[in-house]
Amino acid sequence: MPATRRIAADELHSAIDRLAHLIGERHRSTQRLFLLGVANGGISLARKLGAKIPQAKVGVIDISFHRDDIYRHPIPKEFAPTSIPGDVQGATIILVDDVLFSGRTIKAALDELFDHGRPEKVELAILVDRGGRRLPFAPDFLGLTVEASSTEKVIVTLDAADPSRDEILIRSVS
Repeated sequence: MPATRRIAADELHSAIDRLAHLIGERHRSTQRLFLLGVANGGISLARKLGAKIPQAKVGVIDISFHRDDIYRHPIPKEFAPTSIPGDVQGATIILVDDVLFSGRTIKAALDELFDHGRPEKVELAILVDRGGRRLPFAPDFLGLTVEASSTEKVIVTLDAADPSRDEILIRSVS
């Protein structure tokens, strides 16, 4: 049985509240602020943040066709197409994802975003930074940092129907 570490709902919710507060403070007077959840892990997080940041509009950025490992990770059946709540041109975009690991997902999200136009500014909000970067990306807004080896997987569960079931698991995969 693989070893598992768990971060419970209360700590996870505190991290989400911290993210929302930091984003809200920095962008208090930003006119066109879009929170784009990176499909699939960042969608629920972007919605939770959007509910706490009144001036933000929430959308989805799908990276399926920009992945450099599509041969190993085919497009999932629960496909969430890109849906941006307005014109990207001149907007402030915050890419939102649940876990930051190598940085390749963020690169793919940027590629998809710039297919839609040229924003004024792009920032990154991450719930969990697990380390192990292979590309030079760092979050502008960070909820939690966890230590996870290359043989561990970080799994974030955000249950819209029952937030008491929200959790983060760090599970050995070997």
